[in-house]
Amino acid sequence: MSNTFFDCHAHINSPSFSKENIEIIVNKAKEKNVKGIISVAETYEDCLDVLNVAKQYSKIILPGIGLHPIQPLVDENGQRLDKGGRSSTLDEVYPVLDLIKEHQKEIVCIGEVGLDYSPQFLKNVEEEKIIQKQIFEKQIELANELNIPLNVHSRSAGHYAIETLIEKNAKNVVLHAFDGKPGYAQKGLQAGFYFSIPPSIKRSPQKQKLVNILPLDRILLETDSPALSPEKNTINEPSNVIISCEEIARIKNISIEEVARITNENALKLFPKLKNII
Repeated sequence: MSNTFFDCHAHINSPSFSKENIEIIVNKAKEKNVKGIISVAETYEDCLDVLNVAKQYSKIILPGIGLHPIQPLVDENGQRLDKGGRSSTLDEVYPVLDLIKEHQKEIVCIGEVGLDYSPQFLKNVEEEKIIQKQIFEKQIELANELNIPLNVHSRSAGHYAIETLIEKNAKNVVLHAFDGKPGYAQKGLQAGFYFSIPPSIKRSPQKQKLVNILPLDRILLETDSPALSPEKNTINEPSNVIISCEEIARIKNISIEEVARITNENALKLFPKLKNII
């Protein structure tokens, strides 16, 4: 039997993918034996879009909804700009929490949520860090209450994200594209968290070092499409999830089949609703 894969973190509703192209992207993924794609959200509008896209492609796409710590900038007409961003505000999380409650039976995870301390996005640094943490904590609390896994973003804040998750007693967690130090990752492992690895591992010494210290039973595959592609300045797609698998196999000196099998088992443990589409 040929290898099958789950892409545990992607953005299928991204403006980088036109509505017409989604079908092409999904078909390419199917050709590469991708059996499930978890499409996550960043804004309230994303949440609505992700839910709709998952309904249209229910045999392969499952929705994750949540409020990202960074929100896109918009022009005077309310159109999303390609570049830049700002820290999320507390009033933005409440409609998302309501949406999560409303769609709790459909969603496979709460995500993408977390912390982002990238200096280019923060103006009132200490105040915005406090607000990001409050937003993150509210979503962790709801995940605990509803027993829904968390799909976590932690750019330039890996140590703080892991500390917050542990403080709030988060149980079912994947840290996506973790960019922190191996020592911080060890704390996440001790807490029982998973780590998902994107195709950018091919060009990232940091991700390669991370995979080297992670046990295979704590690794998932992801693409973060359209970002984190195997080559710089190219649009990533879920079909590239096989590249993550190949690189993990190379680094750990084991077969691609073994990586595919174990990461699939991990994905099904963390995201039981994936069983609905296989």
